Amino acid sequence: MANISNQSSDTICAIATPRGVGGVGIIRVSGPLVKTIATNIIGQIPKPRFAHFSTFINENKDVIDQGISLYFPAPNSFTGEDVIEFQAHGGPIILDQIMQEILACGARIARPGEFSERAFLNNKIDLTQAEAIADLIESHSNEAARYAMRSLQGEFSKLINQLVSSIIELRVFVEASIDFPEEEIDFLASSDVKDKLSHLRQELDKILAQAKIGSILKEGLSIVIIGAPNVGKSSLLNLLSGQASAIVTNIPGTTRDTLKELINLDGLPAHFIDTAGLRESTDVVEQEGIKRAWQATKKADHILLLIDSTKDVDLKQLPIWKNLKEEISDLKNITIVQNKIDLIKQEPSSSFDIDLGVNYVCISVLKKQGLDKLISHLKEIAGFSTNEEGGFIARRRHIDALNRAKQSLKNAEIQLIQYKAGELLADDLSQAQLALSEITGKFSSDDLLGEIFSSFCIGK
Repeated sequence: MANISNQSSDTICAIATPRGVGGVGIIRVSGPLVKTIATNIIGQIPKPRFAHFSTFINENKDVIDQGISLYFPAPNSFTGEDVIEFQAHGGPIILDQIMQEILACGARIARPGEFSERAFLNNKIDLTQAEAIADLIESHSNEAARYAMRSLQGEFSKLINQLVSSIIELRVFVEASIDFPEEEIDFLASSDVKDKLSHLRQELDKILAQAKIGSILKEGLSIVIIGAPNVGKSSLLNLLSGQASAIVTNIPGTTRDTLKELINLDGLPAHFIDTAGLRESTDVVEQEGIKRAWQATKKADHILLLIDSTKDVDLKQLPIWKNLKEEISDLKNITIVQNKIDLIKQEPSSSFDIDLGVNYVCISVLKKQGLDKLISHLKEIAGFSTNEEGGFIARRRHIDALNRAKQSLKNAEIQLIQYKAGELLADDLSQAQLALSEITGKFSSDDLLGEIFSSFCIGK
């Protein structure tokens, strides 16, 4: 994206509404040629921020269409540049004719996300707000839309900026103290610096916890369903999705590959992955399915291990459990789901096994019993609540930056307490500030900006 600054002086245009036939189609134009384009196409420069009924004409003065024009002069526009929108009838031929006239005036077609990119470059919004625009458009639930709107309104940015300001304040004190060596002993021994570092870490942890929930709303929770053949994995997927997504038979080894479904769990988006039954097999195709099941298990955010309640199962003796303990470092990411409880006359329940360190949920897929308990459990382990006030949308890059900042603050605490190294403490604080500033875009490479904005819609 080395060409960002070079192309920011161009006038750009795009059809901002979806392609196809509709009642209204909107064309957006931004840049220095807006006044020229307005004069050529509607014969005037409209009064700023007023809707004008306009006749759209071509270079031969032939009428193309009639509609509404809206003019927003710089800097009081979305992009910070002169902007005009033409609202015509939504037929593709009409919109294309107007676009051809705009292009003939010297504009070019905008790249994906270029309008939002210019708003960012002109300091109208920061990077988290720009990303929130795309996230709001792509929202798959009311909660995701609400969180994205809060990010667009600057909630996430506000928290990050407050944390950065606190880090800068501490850096100023530390670096000023380093400049006066005779004061360094008192500075390193001061409990005030230690307390401020501890407070910074606590505040960052709060933001990180919120960001993880926001990331789940954006990306969806990845949940893999594993277990022996015929324990009800595919039936559970079908029940959760409300459709026959997976083939279900009483023949062991029916599922040979992973099957993924995006399911809304009471506002929580979750990618459920059905897998091949885990067992010893000489079938080459089934062996590949089992291999893929283990690969999906390692990548998943959470694991549902289904077992058959009608069988006297000692979990510790199951080969699957032994393999899981070797592959999965945190057992909190595993939930044991006991299926077929209707056959042993057991009621749905959920519990925690202190000895094994895992959660149990007892259900009957056949009788559709206990599904509410399973969904509540998954929402709980994700830290998700539909009644939660506040919150903001977040992306995996935000989580990565927050984790790097957290590690830098942890290193800073070590330098202060264990090694009494003021210079290294100052450097770690600088690294934490840099990582956090990547989130809002105050320090971002052109490559990162290019990757972010290229995923946007045309016209945004």
